[in-house]
Amino acid sequence: MRRIGLAVVLALGLMLAPLAADAQEAAKVPRVGYLSPVSANAPGHIVFRQSLRELGYVDSKSIFFEERFAGGDSSRLPALAADLVRQNVDVILASSPPAIRAATAATKTIPIVIITGDDPVMSGYVPSLARPGGNVTGVTFLTVDLFSKQLDLLKQLVTGLTRVAFFQDPTMPTTDQDLAVVRTAARALTCDCKSSRRETCATMTAPSQQ
Repeated sequence: MRRIGLAVVLALGLMLAPLAADAQEAAKVPRVGYLSPVSANAPGHIVFRQSLRELGYVDSKSIFFEERFAGGDSSRLPALAADLVRQNVDVILASSPPAIRAATAATKTIPIVIITGDDPVMSGYVPSLARPGGNVTGVTFLTVDLFSKQLDLLKQLVTGLTRVAFFQDPTMPTTDQDLAVVRTAARALTCDCKSSRRETCATMTAPSQQ
């Protein structure tokens, strides 16, 4: 969480650098919109604010925040994103896929810094990782490569593990791909490649989507 927070601060800092230069000339404090589906007490938000303070960004002095929290109700995010646009913030930080979708739908001109665990290209946030283009940039911490290791740890911790439930947001474009990766990892971990019972074993252990 700490490393992710620092990475996000770095991405945001790159966006704020030219704004800070303009601010020195015009005596204007950059305004940062923060859009989150949870609350101000979320660990990610706490790390984010702490990291900014350590880098010298002081709220209401060298930076000004317009924070909008949905409190666990993602249906509120489009209205909150629209409000940030009306406030004419200099940049919007969107801290999850639902917040990103709301922010990108609300503006095509205000820079948006994203934090996401899914694939930004497959999800349609940017055309490519190398050249995101448009008004979106940020940080992705893709976890799909960790699924195999996570299942391996579960298998070691839970004796006789045979079934695993896979929880995922069905509205995310990467859901089907993630589920396929998890099923493949389950087969690899639970079946002996030399065993003639491989197909039966795979059927028994493939995780279900909830």
